[in-house]
Amino acid sequence: MLYRAMSENLPLEIIYLSTKGQITQRTIIIKEINRATIRAYCFLRKQMRYFLIHNILSAMPPKQKYKLPG
Repeated sequence: MLYRAMSENLPLEIIYLSTKGQITQRTIIIKEINRATIRAYCFLRKQMRYFLIHNILSAMPPKQKYKLPG
């Protein structure tokens, strides 16, 4: 699902566990997938962010439509 979303430039809604133990719901557009991290545009923070793959608790298509700014 992650690779398909990246190749088709589709947003994903994720539930993410931060390194501080906080759980957040975010909508992202994946730009790069590495061995342990994802680099993605985060609509919550309105900037590019890195996410640890093992801290993504769930991923699904978003309920509403999103468009990457710029």
